[in-house]
Amino acid sequence: MGSATEYNRRDIFKRAAAVTVMAAAGGPLLAACAAGGGSGSNSGVGATATGSATNPFGVKSSDPLDVVIFNGGYGDDYAKAIEGIYKATYTGATIAHLATQEISGKLQPRFNAGNPPDVIDDSGAQQMKIDVLEKASQLTDLTVLLDAPYRDDTSKKIRDVLLPGTIDQGTIDGKMYSLNYVYTVYGLWYSNKLFKEKGWTPPKTWDDFITLCGTIKAAGIAPFCHQGKYPYYANYLILDLIAKQGGLDLVKRIDALDPSAWDDPAALAGVSAFFEIMQKDYLLTGTNGMTHTESQTAWCQGKAAFIPCGSWLENEMIKITPADFDMAFLPVPSQSGDKLPQVAVRAGAGEPFIVPSKAKNQAGGLEFLRIMLTKEASGKFAAAANSLTVLKDGIGPDVVLKPGTKSSATAVTAAGTNTFNFTYPDLQTAFDQALQNATNELVNSRMTPQQWIAAAKAATSKKV
Repeated sequence: MGSATEYNRRDIFKRAAAVTVMAAAGGPLLAACAAGGGSGSNSGVGATATGSATNPFGVKSSDPLDVVIFNGGYGDDYAKAIEGIYKATYTGATIAHLATQEISGKLQPRFNAGNPPDVIDDSGAQQMKIDVLEKASQLTDLTVLLDAPYRDDTSKKIRDVLLPGTIDQGTIDGKMYSLNYVYTVYGLWYSNKLFKEKGWTPPKTWDDFITLCGTIKAAGIAPFCHQGKYPYYANYLILDLIAKQGGLDLVKRIDALDPSAWDDPAALAGVSAFFEIMQKDYLLTGTNGMTHTESQTAWCQGKAAFIPCGSWLENEMIKITPADFDMAFLPVPSQSGDKLPQVAVRAGAGEPFIVPSKAKNQAGGLEFLRIMLTKEASGKFAAAANSLTVLKDGIGPDVVLKPGTKSSATAVTAAGTNTFNFTYPDLQTAFDQALQNATNELVNSRMTPQQWIAAAKAATSKKV
């Protein structure tokens, strides 16, 4: 699979955060959308809660609802299920449903004509740029959604039931314009079946991880593989080791491209821990040159024990993974002196949903989002798409999850407030590329951890 496909897949989960990058790329759309509504002012983009606790936006049952869903890795069955919940409440509504990968192609003319849909899953390679739409006053400020009653317990507000970071991920200039619905968890993955067969215990400390890797190698299996052609996967592990050692303040300093962040002893400790994998020859042969699908296929075939990835892994490999593989998630093992606990995980929200400011049924669009944030809808999404949503404790006991999704959900619950995320991959792409280049040298043992740190520090000058 070529790099273009890989980065398009990655966009599904991460593009929502890239507001500064998108601004540079979105001029033509801004000009086009500006023709449809007052660019520069925020008039007409607000909404008010005028109804009751059960119908806070004042939805009229007879008003039709127009829904557009990005038909990517998650499909659209979950959306149809949510539409069913909507119709059960607003029985007079007819719902137009479009599933497409041509988001901008299908919708830009409608925005320009002042006739956008009521709610949009704005994702994929043809995503309409959220910052551009916001500057053109084409988006509804979702603060009214955040302050609306939670359908499952109207004593709570929507903002009270969202996982950490969800609101920030959809916020521009202090207001939330997109609901990023999918909660992605990052860490290491393994086959629980393999581990049970071999009597191996998933490690909680890095020392135990390295010791286990020796045992795995002795059994004739490569301890570790990674998606070598895309070094940012290895950086998930390196930067997670650094984050857990150095704490949240160091994460912020790295994102801010603070050169002194790389002088923190936690940085060298993290990359040095990772480098032990190369020093002890624990890599799967050839993994440094593999694409994501090649390495993940080898891992599914039992050729390697551990692989770093986000929680989209299970759905992405669903056609290749053996039925009894029993995929499992492992938080990055802890080092001595870590500032974050062993259960801490990198996690964040993606897959943005928007309500256009000129939507004919703006109230219905907001209500659709409120319905999405129920245990029933969250469970239907998890079952259909093998991924978590941003609803706290959003998976009820009645929902049957695939093993990998279930274990990542368990990890998020165990982490509680001990989650973190990096913004630099989206907001500082030149720095990110330089860091990937350095990691490519590191995994090929052409660079030492000290040289990697020096390269990272030098790359902080590569600001967008």
